[in-house]
Amino acid sequence: MMRDDDGVRRPATHAIGQGLDALSVDELDARIALLRAEIARLEAARVAKQAALGAADAFFKR
Repeated sequence: MMRDDDGVRRPATHAIGQGLDALSVDELDARIALLRAEIARLEAARVAKQAALGAADAFFKR
């Protein structure tokens, strides 16, 4: 968790639809980096699943 100047603890993760008004520019940059990394991870998983489906289709000649 991150701590702001008032000592309030904020989660280091991001929830979709979460309010953004209380976040600093640095915190917004960190959230953007976190989300970009998660998008890259999701895209890699999607590519791997597509490859597995393609291999299964070729094996079973669907």
